[in-house]
Amino acid sequence: MKITVLDGHGLNPGDVSWDGIKAFAEQFTVYDRSPQELVVERIGDSEIILLNKVHITKEIVERCPNLRYIGVLATGFNVIDTVACRERGIIVTNIPSYSTNAVAQHVFSFILHFTNQVASHSVSVHNGGWISNPDFCYWLSPLTELNGKTLGIYGFGHIGQKVAEIAHSFGMKIIVHAHSAESFEKAKKNLPFDSSDIKMVSVEELFKESDFLSLHAPLTPETQSLVNSKTLSLMKKSAYLINTARGGMICEKELRQALDSGTIAGYATDVLLEEPMNETCPLYKAPNCVITPHLAWAPKETRLRLLDIEIENIKAFLAGKPINVVN
Repeated sequence: MKITVLDGHGLNPGDVSWDGIKAFAEQFTVYDRSPQELVVERIGDSEIILLNKVHITKEIVERCPNLRYIGVLATGFNVIDTVACRERGIIVTNIPSYSTNAVAQHVFSFILHFTNQVASHSVSVHNGGWISNPDFCYWLSPLTELNGKTLGIYGFGHIGQKVAEIAHSFGMKIIVHAHSAESFEKAKKNLPFDSSDIKMVSVEELFKESDFLSLHAPLTPETQSLVNSKTLSLMKKSAYLINTARGGMICEKELRQALDSGTIAGYATDVLLEEPMNETCPLYKAPNCVITPHLAWAPKETRLRLLDIEIENIKAFLAGKPINVVN
């Protein structure tokens, strides 16, 4: 069995072990990164390939006749032509629900950045601000309590539910726009607290009523450019938008205009339309805009969980009973 990892550095920059996957292979090769033009050459006669962001097109599939299994080392699998793989009998799997805790944690790191401004106050103190201040305390701009504020959640899968759980512990009001009323009611039953006060609302009401609005849905034709000048105009000027879902859910030019004009109070994101970022990104150096480089999923514990799930995926595939199949 020949296994090739095409872009292993994102998952494993050197702090975790590939041994669990290596055990399945007679020949095991890891490339930190693979430019698209070298993908076919690097796959070679591999039967199993693992990847995160490398695109596997119909042309690549047709040029790799030994390929039997593609393991996407992430939840999203839009980089794979799943139709072409299915036609050739190639199993494609993903890693579901591995990053729920980490991403929900990152959502609240963004929210608390806006409400408590810990970093800017620490910088001020270290620059001598407290030394020169005549009072025992000071703050650079108004601080905000989360208790009683409304958190809007767009998408109510595992991560959206975890975000709701954390919001509840802060005493926040929670409103949700879910895929369907049926999925919303089912999700509510999974919550470890009395969720009777959580209500499902329309997209318009979600944007209008939220003090903080957090996105947790896959990128689909329905969610493409969900955040645009029209939906942004519905939001409170004091509201903050949080995106740990997909960059394509945002019309970045129109969001930049909203930030420049003060239509909303701020935006925090871990994802962009084009990654890595380039200098032409409309959000580059935007005011009241916090951007992290797609790292919400990256705590070591989370990546170890991802590897464990992939090991089980491969084991099930080799046993003829594949799991987490997306095609």
